[in-house]
This record gives sequence, C-alpha cells and structure tokens, in this order.
Amino acid sequence: MEAIWALGLMSGTSFDGIDAGLVKTDGETVAAFGPGAGFDYAPGEMEAARAVHRDWRPYRGAAAGSEAAATLARAEAEVTAAHAGASARLLARAEAAGCAPEIVGFHGQTVAHAPDDPAGGWTWQLGDGAALACALNRTVAWDFRTADVAAGGQGAPLAPFFHFALARTLDRGPVCFLNLGGVGNVSWADPEAAGPEAPGALVGFDTGPANALVDDWMRARTGESCDRDGAAAAAGRVHADRLARNSIADYVARRPPKSLDRNEFAQALEAMEGLSTEDGAATLTALSAICAAGAQAHLPRPAATWILCGGGRLNPTLAAMIAERVEAEVIPAEAAGLDGDLLEAQCFAYLAVRALRGLPLSAPGTTGVPAPTPGGRISRP
Repeated sequence: MEAIWALGLMSGTSFDGIDAGLVKTDGETVAAFGPGAGFDYAPGEMEAARAVHRDWRPYRGAAAGSEAAATLARAEAEVTAAHAGASARLLARAEAAGCAPEIVGFHGQTVAHAPDDPAGGWTWQLGDGAALACALNRTVAWDFRTADVAAGGQGAPLAPFFHFALARTLDRGPVCFLNLGGVGNVSWADPEAAGPEAPGALVGFDTGPANALVDDWMRARTGESCDRDGAAAAAGRVHADRLARNSIADYVARRPPKSLDRNEFAQALEAMEGLSTEDGAATLTALSAICAAGAQAHLPRPAATWILCGGGRLNPTLAAMIAERVEAEVIPAEAAGLDGDLLEAQCFAYLAVRALRGLPLSAPGTTGVPAPTPGGRISRP
C-alpha cells in the first residue's frame, strides 16, 4: 500500500479539548507530518459527556428510556459533534496544503477502562464513528481498544507501535517515549527489530499517575485546571512521609503488561490533606516522577534517551524530578524534532491506516495480548 494522508483525533483524560494531526503513512513507516492543532472545548459544550466522565456507573447498562440513557445519548452526540467540528477546521487547512486525508482515526473520549474486571475485561470510549464518517464524508477508523481487550490484552497503551515507527527515524538506538497525560505511559522501542510486533521490539505499559492527581489537587484548592509551569510544586516541599503512607509501590513493581484508569489512585489525594497547596503539588509531582522512573526496572535494556511527550513535558518541575531519577538523557519531544502536543493525535492517524490494512495494533510486549492483534472498526460514509 502506498502512503496516504490520515487525520488523527485524540481527546485525553484531562477532558480539556481535542488534538488533531495529519500524518502521511503506509501504516508501517512515517513519510511526513501535516498540519495539526489543538481545539479547546467551549464552556458548557460537553456537559453530558462530563457527567458520564465524572461517574460512569449509572450509565453503563442504563435502561432504555431512562434519564441515564438520555444523558448517555447526549454525551455520545456531544463527543461526536465536537470531533466533527475540530476535524472540519483542520480539514480546511489540510486541503489548502495539499494533504487532504483519506481516513480519520477517531479515538473517542475514554470514560472508563477496566481490562482486569473479574467479570470480564472491558473498555469504554464515547463517540460514534459511523456518525462521524457521515458528518465528514470520509472513512473513519474507531473503537481501537476493544479487540485487544476481548483477546485478553490490557487495551493500552496503543501508542508503542507508532513510537516504534518514530524510533526508526531518529537514529538514537533504543529509546523510551514517556507520555505524560492524566496517566503516564512508556514505550521502550528497539528500531533494529524487524517490526513492531516482533519479539523484543517493544515494551509498553502505564507507569502510574502523571498529571491527573496534581490537576485534581490544583482544581480543588485553587480552581485552576493544572499546576501551570509547575510553579506550585517548585515552591513547595516534598513530604516523603506522605509518599510512604500513600505508596503505589506494588503497582510500580508489578511486571507489565499493566494499564490504569485515570482515577485508579485517586485515594492518593487523601494522603495530602493538611498540606499547603504548594507542598501537596510538590509531593504529588514527586509521586508521578517516582512512578515514571520505576519503569526502568521493566525494560529489556537501558535506553540512552527518554523523550517526554504530552502536557506534562511542559511542567519543568515534573521534568526535572524525572531527570533526577532516570539514568538517561531526558529531552522534550521537540528536541527530537517531534511535536509533543500532537503525538497522540498523530498516533491515531497512523493506527487508522494500520486498521484499514488489517495490521496488528498491539502485541504481547505492549498490552499482554497473547498474539499480535488487529483492531479498530472501519465506518464509511
């Protein structure tokens, strides 16, 4: 298959907006990057979706005709409409630049992720790919995680296959991509391997909380959505005793595959009670850095470079705490010639083309699935 242009869409667990980016790819190599942008949600735009996101339990399996089912339908429509609007704005730029996409990769909005549920693993992303295909008059790949979970995998992380393709363009040997979103996830990639599904090519897993706990702390204490520039954490003191009382060492020590829901360690906030805003931010930021650095114990061999992606790379306090604990060079994505804001969106553009071709999106080394597994649903207008 020749390389084609694809548009990727991503709305993360921070629930602040949609990232959209274009990639030219054959599903194996990355030929070029096109325009990209972030689109913030307008105030009040996603009220039903936020309600489901805050507490999904009343909505999963809601009875037809119930108030919960009506709210869920509105949430699904809100997510789909917001992604259609963001896509339309970027498509105009793409067409002007001569890189109009043939397919759209639509991740949707995760509201819950429970691959280890004793009653049967599951994962839930809001968004209707078939409706988006009609709205955009383009083929849409979506529902990327379900097939992996159904086959016995964690359903996350899915970025490692894209990171492998990027590692082949960097000429740095084995590298680690550390994505710092609400949850942190790491991809160790050996670009000398035959392909991303080859044994030993990739190791990927969720490291623990990254921005989620600090964001929640700042929102509760100040009304701000995050610790901007890591300023509060930089002004505070790390309380090691609170980390000891709130240890997530069992998760950090557990061998991959492993993945998390954003709220998995929400109880960590309780251990911060009584601290100043600054000291709580510093302690939670240190917790995120400890989780990230703990990933080193599970890598096949050291990586000379760790590449920081996602919003957390813009927090110099978090980045410095990670660099203190990681035995490698730590750089932001931009220092490797990449766009740290758009990598996740670009990832789902890349995965959309793989889904179109029926290529695997995951492998034993990335999600613990028993064998390399294709995924994604394809909806055509």
